[in-house]
Amino acid sequence: HDVATGVHSREAVLLGNIVRGGARDIGTYQSFGGGEGLRCALRTFSGKVIAEIDASGLRGRGGAGFPAARKWQAVAKATAAQKYLVVNADEGDPGSFSDRLLLENDPFRLIEACVIAAHATGASAGIIYLRKEYPVAQASLEAAIDQARHVGWLGRNILGCAIDFDLSIHVGEGSYVCGEETSLLNSLEGRRPEVRLRPPQITEHGLHGLPTLVSNVETLCAVPWIMEHGGTRYAGLGCSSSRGTKLLSLNSLFNRPGLYEVEFGISLR
Repeated sequence: HDVATGVHSREAVLLGNIVRGGARDIGTYQSFGGGEGLRCALRTFSGKVIAEIDASGLRGRGGAGFPAARKWQAVAKATAAQKYLVVNADEGDPGSFSDRLLLENDPFRLIEACVIAAHATGASAGIIYLRKEYPVAQASLEAAIDQARHVGWLGRNILGCAIDFDLSIHVGEGSYVCGEETSLLNSLEGRRPEVRLRPPQITEHGLHGLPTLVSNVETLCAVPWIMEHGGTRYAGLGCSSSRGTKLLSLNSLFNRPGLYEVEFGISLR
């Protein structure tokens, strides 16, 4: 917990709680305003939630930069008795530690985001695919999930609404290729982690052949802020077609190492 953090943006979308010292229990998280995005989402219908994500311009932070709302909409439109949400927390890029710090120090942000996404897409089961080398993050997530169930954020009839959703954790076996979403799904199914041919898209034929939303930690963690403050406000950050903020992991070779949140468009200088 001694890694330096900094926010170089007009808005602290992702690192606000960590800069304050972290929110490792749900009481602290709520005292920082946590849960407001979830309440905003549950007060409206799923299509409006997806519309806010679309208005925000949020793109996947896993590398491809695919518009998040298009994934959500595809899963929402799919017809199936069961839908899944899979969180890609298999952060394997050398020198990266942004997901790790979020999971260790602000785990309820991810849980809140998962429930919002489940409401929007109709998913009833969520799985966090966690990197094997993150035991502290695993402990933090396990404790947070237990607390979330206790206060009614997970389980049946979440916060009195007709929404059933729960989360579990799956620890990977250390394969770098599992950072790719179709390989990750093969791993979850107990199969060799190889990249699947597409089509079909996983939004229609994903985990166990059912509609699945796969999203990485950083992408999802922006969702509660977007729901609380609005997609238009989020879209006011960044530049061109890259809206919002990005986390940068600066390692020990930098003069001021740490995790930094910046708006898209910042120069290297």
